[in-house]
Amino acid sequence: MRTRLLPLLIVLMAAVLLALGVPLAVSVAAARQQNVVVDRIDDTARFAALAQFVTEDGQNERKDTLSRELANYYEVYGIRAGVFYGNGTPMAHAPLTWVLPEAGEVREAFEEALLSRRSHDPRQVWPWQRNRLVVASPVIRDGDVVAVVVTDSPTGQMRSRILHGWLIVGAGEIAAMLLAVGAALRLTGWVLRPVRILDATTHDIATGRLKSRVAAAGGPPELRRLARSFNEMADNVEDVLEQQRAFVADASHQLRNPLAALLLRIELLALELPEGNEEIASVQTEGKRLAQVLDDLLDLALAEHTEADLRITDIGALTAERVAAWSPTARAKGVRLLGDCPPTTAWADPVTLSSALDAVIDNAVKFTPEDKTVEVTVASNGATSTVVVTDHGPGLTDEELARIGDRFWRSGRHQNIKGSGLGLSISRVLLAAGGGSISYGHHEPHGLTVTVTVPRSPTA
Repeated sequence: MRTRLLPLLIVLMAAVLLALGVPLAVSVAAARQQNVVVDRIDDTARFAALAQFVTEDGQNERKDTLSRELANYYEVYGIRAGVFYGNGTPMAHAPLTWVLPEAGEVREAFEEALLSRRSHDPRQVWPWQRNRLVVASPVIRDGDVVAVVVTDSPTGQMRSRILHGWLIVGAGEIAAMLLAVGAALRLTGWVLRPVRILDATTHDIATGRLKSRVAAAGGPPELRRLARSFNEMADNVEDVLEQQRAFVADASHQLRNPLAALLLRIELLALELPEGNEEIASVQTEGKRLAQVLDDLLDLALAEHTEADLRITDIGALTAERVAAWSPTARAKGVRLLGDCPPTTAWADPVTLSSALDAVIDNAVKFTPEDKTVEVTVASNGATSTVVVTDHGPGLTDEELARIGDRFWRSGRHQNIKGSGLGLSISRVLLAAGGGSISYGHHEPHGLTVTVTVPRSPTA
């Protein structure tokens, strides 16, 4: 979320700074040029005052003074300046090679000043342009325009000052942008930190760590209130689940004694009936199955309440041990149980993993026909270690694969085989508590592949 929110804030702030910076840069350039124009207006006014009393023949001291002033002005500032009569002939000018052109900006300013008014302000000169700055003022004697003072200034220094002003504005804009980015980082961090904590806590609860709660953090009041509400909701959900687990455990425990007494009475009753009575045998079988279901329910309730005791475990050695333990049962059924268990370590609860492997191998042996093979393979792919149990039994359909592991679920084809439908559910709960998992797939041409996965590090 931060990667989406932060660019949006930065773009908005950049747009605001540009909206302020561009007019400011234009204003700086206009101010720098206006200062130069005002100086040139003052200069032309002074030259016009000197030229006001120069006679037509030009043979007087004022003309000499005017010529010296113009020459000094050009020598010091490098600005061409001249006083021209109405017909364009010079009264005095510097440098002497400079004459009034027939067209162009200088001529336009001269023609405008002949109309008894100062020429308009020159167009704005930008740092990348090499234009010159022309200012013309009329010389008026007895109400008539007798001549025009024209200055033609280079703009190099003015453009340098404009550029310098722009650099200052740009530096200010960059500093403001950096400050704005820092403020945006702090703002987004302040706003989104409670959201990140809430997201992490939600993930923890979703993966089974029901004790996780949202820690107290800063942020807007609405998010703090949301965090408190979330904690209250998590407390209520945990209480409900705890009550559910307690009920299942208590019910399973309380039903065992009456069921044991009932089974004992059935045994006594069987002694009074003829040997081989099918009805009493069926009742005994169902009673034992009910006892097994109650034991499994109690195991499931305890599994959901128990935290995993994770440690570094040799998965290969543990699996080889379980294969060896189930080999007599497999031989008695006529099934070959093969194990490929190279040494490999993982982060697991040995008791939990043993129970899960017992449930998986028991199912594989139970559903594999005589003279067929059950293969148990241990492997490691870097981040996780896996135990793959493959059988050659009847297998399951795609719909049945989607439901395997659900509580009390059994395939309709296997209802008469001993079991409660809770063994794989218990295994899944036990493995999930330690970060592991169990998955199912087809084995070609027929059979089932069960993969038990455990992490190789506590953070996997």
